[in-house]
Amino acid sequence: MTGDEQREADALRTREIVAEARRLREVIAAAEAELERTHAEAYELVQEQTDRLRDASTREREMPLRSMAAELAVDARVSDRTVQSRLFEAHRTVTQYSATWEAWRDGRLSRAHVRVIVDGGAGLPDGEVRAAYEHDVLAYAETTSAARLRSYAEQVAEKHNPVTMQERHDEAVQSRRVWVEDLSDGMSMLGAIGPSVEVHGVYDRLTRQGKAVKAADRIARREAAEREIEREAAERGAEDREIEGEAATRGEREAVGEVWFDQRTMDQIRTDLLLDMMLTSTPSVDATGDVVEGGLGAIRAHVQVTVPATSLAGTTTGGAELDGKCAVDPDTAKILAGNAPGFDRVFLDPIGGAVLAVDRRHATAAQKRYLMARDVRCRFPGCRRPARECDWDHRVDYALGGRTDVENLGAFCKRHHTLKHAAGWTVVQHPGGRLQFTAPSGLEYTDDPPPRVMFTPDPPPPELAAEPAPF
Repeated sequence: MTGDEQREADALRTREIVAEARRLREVIAAAEAELERTHAEAYELVQEQTDRLRDASTREREMPLRSMAAELAVDARVSDRTVQSRLFEAHRTVTQYSATWEAWRDGRLSRAHVRVIVDGGAGLPDGEVRAAYEHDVLAYAETTSAARLRSYAEQVAEKHNPVTMQERHDEAVQSRRVWVEDLSDGMSMLGAIGPSVEVHGVYDRLTRQGKAVKAADRIARREAAEREIEREAAERGAEDREIEGEAATRGEREAVGEVWFDQRTMDQIRTDLLLDMMLTSTPSVDATGDVVEGGLGAIRAHVQVTVPATSLAGTTTGGAELDGKCAVDPDTAKILAGNAPGFDRVFLDPIGGAVLAVDRRHATAAQKRYLMARDVRCRFPGCRRPARECDWDHRVDYALGGRTDVENLGAFCKRHHTLKHAAGWTVVQHPGGRLQFTAPSGLEYTDDPPPRVMFTPDPPPPELAAEPAPF
């Protein structure tokens, strides 16, 4: 095969691959669009159920949506809060942006394009304005990427929106929030949404402080270099001195080598400064008055860390866990353990790793410690709320004769505790903490206590392993 023939063959194969990728994207888009329609239908059913509760309390009227979201979430193994948001978004997409949904189903748009269009038109007040906005944006959306579409959609929405920027900002500022997302390798991300001026001001202050740290480091490096030059000059001038003088010079050289320089990047410095200030400083506005002794500045962060004793002893190199959410590196775990005023010892089954008991005697407190160690987080399927922030729910109600013991108790966050009692979910607890849920639909789900990973001691170094055992 000649060079031209090979290039043509490669080009033909590339065209085939591109065509197949396009076909698969269209199939995926159609399936995602149909799932969106199904979620919209679920939301419509919820609205019908809610309308039948016209005279009920506000909490009772919330239960149909929360229960539907819980059923779909447990089946999909995701958070019910996430599904609850998706149901609303799906209904809004299908009913208010039908042309966009049809383009998605036909494979002309991706999910990312749809989200940009729907989010861009979220502040438009009525159907007529939304229709005009959608018409202008949709044609461009089919010719470009979702990232490029975003700025164009914002401009079109601004053109069609009769509400002023100030009015929209005053409403948007109500949605300010802070959240945490756990990453891998003992790291997490802290995110915040707030007014642009304040957020950029925070970033600018961190940057200025970081630059000041860098400037101080440059000065320290320059001074150390100058001292080294002076030391070398003095050393050359003292080559014919006695050995005592040379020893003194060597002592100076060792002292210079102990100078610490800041090797952090600007991003690392900004992060360290932010965390330091958030954990140690006091807010400039404190409205707590006499409610909190010492004010907001007296409040300190609390976290629950589970650390295997073998990790603290140095015989294993892992296993520390934060609130059942994410791993903690061994060095941090040892620092926290060194500063902790006390410990709760947790005994695990040596084979399966199940929690057997905790080393405390006081009944109520011991039960709570045992349950926190066993359950770790809210026991509703998919929920990750730490157990220490949960209610202690009786599987068989205390008023109906249920006993207050660990085989009838478990952690349920406020949201799912309310859902269990108000929306008709039933729970049966089996030995070992396994829970069997029955949803209002009749479908059943199970949830087990979080598994424990067992760590074995690291093998001894080869030189120690080769030594004969003493007699």
